[in-house]
Amino acid sequence: MPSYLQIEHISKSYGPKVLFEDIGFNINQGDKIALIAPNGTGKTSLLRIIAGKEKSDSGGRITFLKDIRIAFLEQEYDYDPDKGILDQILSAAADFLEGTDADGAFQFELRVRRLLTGFGMDDLSKQMKQLSGGEVKRVALAGMLATEADFFIMDEPTNHLDIDAIEFLENWLGTSKSTLLMVTHDRYFLERTCNTIIELDHGNLYLYRGDYENYLEKRQERIENYNAETDKVRNILRRELEWMRSTPCARTGKAKYRKDAFYELKDRAEQVYKTSQVDMSGLGTGSRLGTKIINCKDVSFYYGNKCYLSHFTYNFQRYERVGVVGRNGAGKTTFLNLLTGTMFPDDPGELTGVIDRGESLRIGYYRQSGMQFDEGQTVMETLGDTRLLGQFLFRPDMWNNKVSTLSGGEKRRLYLLTILQQQPNLLILDEPTNDLDIVTLNILEEYLQEYKGSLIIVSHDRHFLDRLVDHLLIIGEDGQVKDFIGSYTGYRTYLKDMQAEKKAAEKSAEKASAKDTRRRPDEGKKKLSFKEKRELETLESDLENLQKEKAGLEAQLSQGDLSFEALQTATARFAAVSALIDEKEMRWLELSELQ
Repeated sequence: MPSYLQIEHISKSYGPKVLFEDIGFNINQGDKIALIAPNGTGKTSLLRIIAGKEKSDSGGRITFLKDIRIAFLEQEYDYDPDKGILDQILSAAADFLEGTDADGAFQFELRVRRLLTGFGMDDLSKQMKQLSGGEVKRVALAGMLATEADFFIMDEPTNHLDIDAIEFLENWLGTSKSTLLMVTHDRYFLERTCNTIIELDHGNLYLYRGDYENYLEKRQERIENYNAETDKVRNILRRELEWMRSTPCARTGKAKYRKDAFYELKDRAEQVYKTSQVDMSGLGTGSRLGTKIINCKDVSFYYGNKCYLSHFTYNFQRYERVGVVGRNGAGKTTFLNLLTGTMFPDDPGELTGVIDRGESLRIGYYRQSGMQFDEGQTVMETLGDTRLLGQFLFRPDMWNNKVSTLSGGEKRRLYLLTILQQQPNLLILDEPTNDLDIVTLNILEEYLQEYKGSLIIVSHDRHFLDRLVDHLLIIGEDGQVKDFIGSYTGYRTYLKDMQAEKKAAEKSAEKASAKDTRRRPDEGKKKLSFKEKRELETLESDLENLQKEKAGLEAQLSQGDLSFEALQTATARFAAVSALIDEKEMRWLELSELQ
């Protein structure tokens, strides 16, 4: 496969902190690559350098194959809050559409509409400021994917998406021929989307062909080989040390090259490879938990005209581990706020029913928007516990760093630590996997598996849910909550089986109906009424007029001389006319068969 991208000798530092230095790699056409690294080690910076948003400190060289089209999805989507969804996407794609003829612009808009429908967004008249974080991410993704670029660069594409949207994105990327480089912490998404993993570790890059499981195996082999080599170096160092000490009085006469080699060996012998791990053993497992956790009886909550919770009755149990799932906007965070008492009475809304919390309950609530740090304080001043900082991947050289200098993932890690430090006996986590790296997630999962308290998790990370929860509370669009015993993967399998059974039943019914019709062709045959005959005549006339209008619109769009406003109007009308033709043709066929 031809090379799409060659990177040579690039570096990036922030003050005294070196993220990576003199690195390089190659990306071939068709590669689907996940970039993995701990938070704060330069993943986003590397993507931005490749996308041309930042520059390498050392110059270096980034060479793309001539004429390939590149699309970049950043973590934060820059948008005009007053624009509608479609206008925002078209505005953001202005550079892409520049020089495109009317037909190309029309096809781009059709792709945008199909993608938004696939992501579950039907109301394109909404203003951007009315959208949730997950909906904004869908808009950003639809605009990027609709370009059908040759090379996609994506920074955490699944952040804030619900699982339906993630699975749609998985399927789309799985059938796309585009080359892909992305940063993601979603291990299932990575497993099903990528064929190559690049690890950025201690400033160096390591490439692994294959899936996530292969990466874990080969990475462990690399670490073991490195440490075995270190042991060999230590044995050589012992012999050299004996030589250095053999005649102290004559040391100045020893060969300078051998003394230099000794100090190089000494440096290498001290480099034992240690994988970054979050040791949470010192955090405890929560204070004593009473028999009453949170009891809910006939709880309903309305905000405006929308019902977020409808007649919910449930008693949370000691040591229970429950996942809360539902589509974006269904009210998962609202549900958690109601349970913790942070929704009412300060926020507007109508709450009925009873929520009774146990007297010994100590809630640790990790919120999506809960980080409220003094950016001017140091890491040490924020937490005040060197032991815990060390256990949670904050090295001593970071303790005096200002919070403002931390990456998004490092701030999330620090925030999570402040929650766990409280020794809660009920831990509530609202999307804890956003912005955390895979290494941190693995160790966090291990800690939570040993956690001796009750656990309530809202997450779109299927791997995280599968490892940690015993059952799911599924919040529907109407505020109804259903309980499913089992893992999230089990729930999705159950839904797919139900859908398959439903389709099979419908197909069987259609066959039976067709067979019955063939046996009795004349029985029950319906004749057209006078009204239906007139409707059929009108449909034929309407279809003729609509086909003429469609042909006229196609001619306008193909000329390429329309203004931007006129192009938008013509494109929207073309889509509407096409839909009307489809609808009227179906009705015409139905009446024609009866006739």
